[in-house]
Amino acid sequence: MSSDYKAAERLARGIPLREALDTSSAEAWTALDLGVRILSYEAPGLLPSHDWAGDRRLRWRDAPLPSVNWFRTLPDEPLLAVALCHPDGRIRKAALEWVPRSPALRPLLVVRCADWAGPVRDRARALFSEIPGRELPPLTAVALRLSRREQGDFARERLERALREGPAEDVVALLTSEDRATRRFVYRIAVDRGLLAPATLARTAAAASDDVRIQTLCAEAAIAGMRDGAYDEVVGSLLSARSPQVRAAGVTALRRAGRQGEAAAFLADRSGVVRACARYVLRQGGIDPLPLYRSMCADPAACPAAPAGLGECGTGADAPALWSLVTHPVPAVRVHAVTGLRALDAVRHEQLLPLLDDPSPPVVRAVTQALLPDADRIPHEWLLIRTGADRPRALRVAAERLLRAHVRATVRQRRPTG
Repeated sequence: MSSDYKAAERLARGIPLREALDTSSAEAWTALDLGVRILSYEAPGLLPSHDWAGDRRLRWRDAPLPSVNWFRTLPDEPLLAVALCHPDGRIRKAALEWVPRSPALRPLLVVRCADWAGPVRDRARALFSEIPGRELPPLTAVALRLSRREQGDFARERLERALREGPAEDVVALLTSEDRATRRFVYRIAVDRGLLAPATLARTAAAASDDVRIQTLCAEAAIAGMRDGAYDEVVGSLLSARSPQVRAAGVTALRRAGRQGEAAAFLADRSGVVRACARYVLRQGGIDPLPLYRSMCADPAACPAAPAGLGECGTGADAPALWSLVTHPVPAVRVHAVTGLRALDAVRHEQLLPLLDDPSPPVVRAVTQALLPDADRIPHEWLLIRTGADRPRALRVAAERLLRAHVRATVRQRRPTG
């Protein structure tokens, strides 16, 4: 039985709201809406029914639950939550009238703002519009989740207006929300409103290792807002980040700071995008990165990624130097030498094939990637032997990948044309 159904059942039996579901989760509120519909099929006796004759009272069918006159007595929150998700639109609409007196159920008011029934939707939106702007931020996660629905933009748009026009502290308070969509939404508003200093944005970009969007947004905003006094702090934070995108932004910012020469330290960065930015910045400063790469590759132990950079900007004349490094004692150098050969389009499968038996898994993966285009030229039996259980796992995986590529290429070659 699904968790959304169980939450709906617990509420229908009168269990308190915070015990029945995770009220801090936007997903829990939208799942409850579905759970009540499932409950209407599985246990219809637990749901409120209606009597639209006479005094138009709403009552509860299930005997153990007390009868409730909806127009005189505030229903218990658990039962009201169920009514707000009832399959019958008339009950949902009637239940909406009690939400202003039950602030804990405002997330369901947001859900009803995207209701498929026009009368329910219109009444929910009218009630939502009456909520003071300072009280809207806690509903951000639910509003963003509901905005994916066809009628879901209303709550999000009003919430966005409130955050863009309201006090800065309301926006700042949401920057540490546990909901990722909320953090992204609010960081965009904070950047647009200029609420965060460039140095703060740079530190955020360097620290937000779990969200590339926030990293990129903050890094770009930090660079755009740099002033003379903040150059060192902003650029320093960006260059020290673990994220390649953030480091690349920091390297690019060196040009704006008039420090193009410092980009040379990132020519051998482990990330290709950072290396590319470093070459760009150096060239803008009139420095050719190729001689620097050739110099670094003379003794690459201190900068293992230099062979990859040499392949990315070198010429065919640099291929022999890269081939000499595929047997270097440092595994990282071997990996980047193979990467450089691929970038130069200088891979020769017969020379590279012995490296498939390299003891370093990263080297085996790099060699596999380089050999895939020529997999049909590798002897089938040679690969098959390396899939044996006695071989290292990295080698077995590589051999199986190459075998599959070998078979696909062979089938294509044998397929009749015309």
